[in-house]
Amino acid sequence: MPTEPTEHAGGPTAREEELAAAFVELADTLVADFDIMDFLHLLTERAVALLPVDAAGVVLLDARGRLVDASASDERTRQLELAQIEWEEGPCRDCTRTGSAVPYTLLDAPEARARWPRFTGWALARGFAGVAGMPLRLRERSVGALNVFRCCREAPSRTELRLGQALADVATIGILQYRTLRDQSLVDERLEDALGSRVVIEQAKGVLAERLHVSLDESFERLRARARDRRVPLTDLARAVIDGRADVAEPADPSPPGS
Repeated sequence: MPTEPTEHAGGPTAREEELAAAFVELADTLVADFDIMDFLHLLTERAVALLPVDAAGVVLLDARGRLVDASASDERTRQLELAQIEWEEGPCRDCTRTGSAVPYTLLDAPEARARWPRFTGWALARGFAGVAGMPLRLRERSVGALNVFRCCREAPSRTELRLGQALADVATIGILQYRTLRDQSLVDERLEDALGSRVVIEQAKGVLAERLHVSLDESFERLRARARDRRVPLTDLARAVIDGRADVAEPADPSPPGS
């Protein structure tokens, strides 16, 4: 669990500055080169950084109301998100369909096994002990959900879970604000294209992992860092990698932009 920051008289703590920066990042969707895939990965990144959790994943509803794998903090979590969609069971699915949070749940508890029989087995086999879900929801409208996972059995505090929901809420506002300020049909089409581009990104990850002999997580971080460095859309760079038109050999900078 994160160490409590030291108080500084007359000024914000490092923790408060980190929280403020995260909320500003997640609210800033009005830039001309807004990249929704990078934005959703940022949400999972900040959830892991700010909450006492080990992994996070996001699913969204597409324009047809189908649940779609959107982003995850690492590859094993992405596999769990895909499993939830395929098996039609799991906390992200429940959150999205009901618009209500799933409280922290131990995956080996009888009620969890009864509710999500296949999902719990997969999650336990991958080292996770508990999960919580936060809907991406504004009033009555639900557009997806944020899942957070822990490898230990201790539950996050209510305050920490409320912070997770606040991150989900501000991300939802950002997505819906982006939609509202543009032609709705065009944004739906772009969102559909962005979610479909996940296939291209996954292909590029595989190409890089094989070419550079690194993990899928490392290949994605290199791809994402290079896209930000060159100021090009993540999907465009992914296509260039697949076609052999881009070289992403250098390791990704582990520090967040602007740090």
